[in-house]
Amino acid sequence: MDLFCEKYKEEVSRDNARCRRPNEYCKFRTACIIHFMGIENSGSGSAEPGDEEDGMLTLRFDKGNGLLPAIVQDFETKEVLMLAYINELAWKRTLKTGKAHYWSRSRSELWLKGETSGHQQLIKTILVDCDNDTVIYQVEQLGGAACHTGHRSCFFKQAAGEEFEIIDEPVFDPREVYKK
Repeated sequence: MDLFCEKYKEEVSRDNARCRRPNEYCKFRTACIIHFMGIENSGSGSAEPGDEEDGMLTLRFDKGNGLLPAIVQDFETKEVLMLAYINELAWKRTLKTGKAHYWSRSRSELWLKGETSGHQQLIKTILVDCDNDTVIYQVEQLGGAACHTGHRSCFFKQAAGEEFEIIDEPVFDPREVYKK
């Protein structure tokens, strides 16, 4: 019996149960039977955390006490929209759904970006740094704004001497969106 790759809609024989495109982003990766069978059959399993095995990346959550920074950029313009933190659960949920999930340090809970506002972030590309302890999510920002203050980017203030200068106008009124 052959296995089926959900992303590329193709069959793969059990004898060759390996992802054919391991370096490409795949939102199905965490649930992909082809990938997991490939790891199970790949050898000793003695890889260090953060090693790449069969092209599957293991992030170094151990280095950041379980949390890693996620820099969020607009996919097309490369504008930095925000910085958030991910834990392993947020990482897996992001990979599984293709929507950005984060770990709230203040609320100590997982959150889907845009769950309340509707301003979700659809993952287009994920970049990982050389130490496997920081990610960049390049996203399609729905609703036009990433910041809970109503600004497109969380980086709407510029240092001007010892003061901050607001350099961007809000896209929406947070009182209306969040009903607070």
